[in-house]
Amino acid sequence: MSTLPRPTKSTLTPAGVSFFESRPVSDFDAGINSSTAWTQANPSTSLSDDEPEDDEEETGQPARALYNFEGKVEFRELTVEAGDELEILKEEVGDGWSLVRLDKNGEVGLLPQTYYTFTSDFVTSPTLEMPPFTRRREPSAQSITPRGSPKGEKETLLIIPQHTGEWFPSFRQSLLGGKSLNRFSSFVTSGAEEWVLKGSSSDSVPPRSAEDDNSDGEDEGSNRLSRVGMGEADRHFVDVGPAWKTKVPPFRVLVHSPSKRTSSLSGAYTIYSVTSLFHPTAQQDAQDDEAPSGSPMRITVHRRFSHFVVLHTALTRRLPGIALPPLPEKQYAGRFSDDFVEARRGDLERYICRIARHPIARYAEVLTFFLGCESDLEWKKQLPYHLSLPPAGPSFYAHVFHPAFNLDAEDAADAVERFDAHTRSVGKGVQSLRNIFGRVREARTEMSKAERLLSYSLLSLITSKPLASAPMTGISEQDEEDNSRVRGLLNDDNAWCWRDSCQECLKLTKAVQKTSETLQNVADLYDDHARRTQLATHEALKSVAHPSSMYAGVIETHRSTLSRYNTIVSSPPADEEVAARCETVLNTTMAEMETYHTQKLEDFRTIVTDHLDGEIAFYEQVLARLKATRRTFDSPQYEAGADSPRQPSMYERELENPRLTAKPLPQPCPHVYDSAPMRPVSAAIQEGVGMIFGVSSVGRASVFGKFWRP
Repeated sequence: MSTLPRPTKSTLTPAGVSFFESRPVSDFDAGINSSTAWTQANPSTSLSDDEPEDDEEETGQPARALYNFEGKVEFRELTVEAGDELEILKEEVGDGWSLVRLDKNGEVGLLPQTYYTFTSDFVTSPTLEMPPFTRRREPSAQSITPRGSPKGEKETLLIIPQHTGEWFPSFRQSLLGGKSLNRFSSFVTSGAEEWVLKGSSSDSVPPRSAEDDNSDGEDEGSNRLSRVGMGEADRHFVDVGPAWKTKVPPFRVLVHSPSKRTSSLSGAYTIYSVTSLFHPTAQQDAQDDEAPSGSPMRITVHRRFSHFVVLHTALTRRLPGIALPPLPEKQYAGRFSDDFVEARRGDLERYICRIARHPIARYAEVLTFFLGCESDLEWKKQLPYHLSLPPAGPSFYAHVFHPAFNLDAEDAADAVERFDAHTRSVGKGVQSLRNIFGRVREARTEMSKAERLLSYSLLSLITSKPLASAPMTGISEQDEEDNSRVRGLLNDDNAWCWRDSCQECLKLTKAVQKTSETLQNVADLYDDHARRTQLATHEALKSVAHPSSMYAGVIETHRSTLSRYNTIVSSPPADEEVAARCETVLNTTMAEMETYHTQKLEDFRTIVTDHLDGEIAFYEQVLARLKATRRTFDSPQYEAGADSPRQPSMYERELENPRLTAKPLPQPCPHVYDSAPMRPVSAAIQEGVGMIFGVSSVGRASVFGKFWRP
């Protein structure tokens, strides 16, 4: 079997040079494409559903189209003809695209930089003729997306990410089942292709000023996090396996105590407490006098949904080579209902816990900042720095270090096929499990209804009061009316007997009444178990759903890199430097596959054990109540029933109107990658899309327009 060659160049940081000063520079914008460039070019796009949008009109520079270009509406691309006058609103929005306004109709959209030139660049030439020509663009699957055409020197605009990279995530997630509208492969957008072909030799991280370093000790939270081992945030190591080397021990994150706040600028919003629990090592525990020995260190900060968006955006841009969990989608209606706030809290906790569990993401600089910055003033001061960090692109792979000959090419090809098939199978199985579990919860509510009906029937029997809507098998209406006139249904002690002062029937009546009341308690337990305990398990199943979609980029990058490597080694003389860089990418993707394997073991073990523990606790409560009721039929409790007359049960009043209709079961919020019907807030989103495109109705401006028709 062929083995990948050993790298010939060291990628270690030179001695005496700080890590931030030695980071490579790359103009490759990882993760930005024609579908996501729109949000990068619109800084007015809100960070979250809590904040208003700014409708301020943008102005740009005049330009003219060089070629005919037929854009695709679903990707917000313009259709232009050669010679059309344009206004360039944003020259660089990523991957060679610009945000452009067409002067003849005012339509705004995306256009490749190579298809226009600024008007000031034209030179008058009476002999110059432009023949009709339409350039055909091919999907960039084999090469880097072309850069801009030659133009005059212009000031580069700094694009601050304001979004997760999706201009309407609920559309992409629910209508397309989580599939990206990106025309470019993950091999391109992650920077892996540029790294394989060119490497990375320049710094991509802007230097931080002395003011940003916070030498005064104001950033106490970050300093506290540094004591538990946070550091070397951009240097990643792969052990034999391949598997990521753990540099920071795992820690737990809780999202809790949601509360509603109001701001004069952004209106009402929900804020969550985020508590990180670190279990210090023996050495740290000996040096730390703030907490008793063995107790975890706690850091609590307050974050809103828009802050999680900032975290997700920064992680996506700085860690393009790993599979990050999707951020919960936005909510445009009912954001402050108790059910939604609790569901959002659980989704955010699962999201941040998966980030903290990843061996690479959990020591990312932006995560340290997110979890450790306790000062609102310091948060606002440091946030622009993290927002302005450019995508890592190929520099991410330049900072991945691994042993030489750490994997075999044939094994790598076999592993990715098996991994792809396995994740697809797991996704289908989990989706089926989620559906079945929903039916199990419904069955518990039906069991609650059955237990309650049985309770009412027993109570109706011993009190001789009819149960409304209950089937009276074998008894006609006339017989029922005649029986109601008969004396002797209950005696003077309110016992189920025609004889007065019958102590034996009094004891039996009280014991059966106790049984009826216990069955009501059991019915309540069934209903509560389905609504709370099983709902938590149902929600937890989302954390293991759709692994194929989550790791699609890793699989695609792995296959493309392996294909490039096979091409290199099969055409002598082989370029050992390119082959070595292929080895780095493959070590990264194989380490991600190993991370999934580890997390899958933890996830399913936790989900199943939590389910079993919940079932055991539920049945123990039911069993305890049934055993206590069974003892009422034995001495001395049974004999004590004759000491006093029977008191009416609190449930007798419900016989005329039994509680057999329960509220609908709360369902888990849809997973980001779920294929689901359009949410009932479509009208509000449609209006927002119309505002983006500057039209009153979506109509032609959106591929999703047909879904808005009643």
